Amino acid sequence: MLNRLGPLVEPNFRRLWIGQTTSAVGDALSGVALVFAVLGISDSAADLGFVMAAFMVPRVLFLLVGGVWADRVPRRLLMVGSDVIRAVAQAGLAVAILTGNGELWVFIVGALLSGAASAFFGPAIIGLIPQTISPSRLQSGNALLNLSQSTAHMAGPIVAGILVAVVGAGWIFAIDAASFAISAIFLLRLVIPAAPAAAHKSFLGDLADGWREVVSRRWLVGSLAAFAFGNLAFAAFFVLGPLVVERDLGGAPAWGLLMSAFGLGGLVGGAVALRWKPDRPLVATFSTLLLAPAALLLLAQTPPLAVLGVGVVLLAVAIAICNTLWHTTLQQQVPEESISRVSSYDWMVSLLIFPAGAALAGPLADAYGADVALFVFAALAGVPLALVLGMSSVRAVRRLDASPKEPAPVADGDGAPEGAIS
Repeated sequence: MLNRLGPLVEPNFRRLWIGQTTSAVGDALSGVALVFAVLGISDSAADLGFVMAAFMVPRVLFLLVGGVWADRVPRRLLMVGSDVIRAVAQAGLAVAILTGNGELWVFIVGALLSGAASAFFGPAIIGLIPQTISPSRLQSGNALLNLSQSTAHMAGPIVAGILVAVVGAGWIFAIDAASFAISAIFLLRLVIPAAPAAAHKSFLGDLADGWREVVSRRWLVGSLAAFAFGNLAFAAFFVLGPLVVERDLGGAPAWGLLMSAFGLGGLVGGAVALRWKPDRPLVATFSTLLLAPAALLLLAQTPPLAVLGVGVVLLAVAIAICNTLWHTTLQQQVPEESISRVSSYDWMVSLLIFPAGAALAGPLADAYGADVALFVFAALAGVPLALVLGMSSVRAVRRLDASPKEPAPVADGDGAPEGAIS
């Protein structure tokens, strides 16, 4: 079995995968529990929004800080610290609920702690993964992590709904706390060679160096810009999709089926990414991602539910493949000592653009209709994705099976590959 899932043959990656899969299961369960727990104490959508914001705001504010520190200190230990903080936060929520003290401020404090810890964990793991697996298996490792997370987030909400009804939300937060503790234990068991001590500047100096790593690569700047607009398509789909389904396709049950189809597509895409290793990963990434605006155009036509379901499956397949190819490309093309800072800028694109698009989609649909809004967002997402495919630096990036630490050709401009990874 392990030989079929090649990355799991390697002990370091196997430990990382077990810990992260366990944590993903806990996250999938607690997301549903949080909604019911907050609504159970206040029955207020506004209060639920405050708790969600309490998670997202520190995550955005500390993300670049997390990227700098993940390139300064051992990433494994930074991730362990993040897991411990989140375990304590979730355990605190579990105790508060089980003892009847689950007031709103408790959820807000827990969300603030979890959001800040996540800001450090996300950039760190992008840099840690290549340290746990051989270069030739790097893409398969990324794909396997994405595949297990997709599985958890597809099955987790169903299981969580049952557990909330049977044992209550408090025990689900206890399970999530335990999942973070398990993740921390497996991270501590990783054997990571000590990296040579690197010279660091002030915090702002290190942050500026990370930005220079981004802007010195035209393919990276173009890609981040394309992703920024591409995220508008996802925002429009998840905001306007329910409106179209409610109006013409049967309402909540139909939307539930589409979300199940989305989960299925994530599994299929993860399975494809385990095997498909295109020579030009960015060309494959952005060509595949054109399915996102295509899904908006399909939704605007209000096709039969079965047809729309196929489109949603393909959209989720595209997202899963693109995430794997993109993370692998970053890990191969960006120096190890800078990867977490570069990753933090990448995360910022998603975390800032998606809510902006979601906020714009509703008013645009109210003013001109959902169909017109879908066409507008399809154009906003599709044109930049098509344009980035025309960049010679994007087409020049090749998949590498050499270690990111070893000299290897890099597309470092809009011409032929020049320079090397240090």
